[in-house]
Amino acid sequence: MIEQLISTAREGVEERRGEVPQADLESRLSARGEDRPFSEALVRPGLSLIAEFKRRSPSAGANWAATAQVPAQVRAYERGGAAALSVLTDERHFGGSLEDLRAARSACDLPILRKDFIVDSYQLFEAAVNGADAVLLIVRALDDRALRALYEEARGLDLDCLVEVHDAEELQRALDLDADVIGINNRDLDEGTIDVSLTYELMPDVPAGKTIVAESGIASRQELEELDRVGVDAVLIGSALMDSDDPEAKTRELTGLDEETREHHLP
Repeated sequence: MIEQLISTAREGVEERRGEVPQADLESRLSARGEDRPFSEALVRPGLSLIAEFKRRSPSAGANWAATAQVPAQVRAYERGGAAALSVLTDERHFGGSLEDLRAARSACDLPILRKDFIVDSYQLFEAAVNGADAVLLIVRALDDRALRALYEEARGLDLDCLVEVHDAEELQRALDLDADVIGINNRDLDEGTIDVSLTYELMPDVPAGKTIVAESGIASRQELEELDRVGVDAVLIGSALMDSDDPEAKTRELTGLDEETREHHLP
């Protein structure tokens, strides 16, 4: 599965590069809007929620493309207390686009992660000029040389990086890179299976001072509270929010915003 995803990502890059040369993207960098620090949003007090917008979830057999509207969805996330956004821009498998990224940037003030299969520096320039504040780098999709090159180039473009791992070996590679923000993906990208206990298994091997993001398979406030207790800094949640008829209410439930509001107004 991961090899197929990487292959189609490379094909997509070459198609877009033929339409918009990288030099054109570089010339647009000076017009970028004000920076919205992504990493800083994840280390505020309490567990931070990265709320995701996506149009499809092939592994879950879900499709929200017919009803999902970027502005309404991301504004609901913002009102519900999300700390940051993730926008899935992969087109071939997830139905996303850079247009979704631009729409999210225009609709709210939250920092945004471009979630895609990043395999080429061209995608970093795309992310930067289309409104992203951070990019996802999947350790399993890159060899050490490519991972380091993309990480350093992203940082040079003032893009934060969420470096995603799925096992102990990948975690060590992320630590060798000295990545600041490490995502532990509970979903096996090859098998498509989810094991939420993976976050708990890998966490003890992450040194103090790193920001830990738990990804995939998380849907309830209770799960967030448990992750908060063991030291996770943030969670990335997509399907549970996209499935909800009231994404603002679901976001409030996950962030505990209603509980905080009630406590604040108690006599």
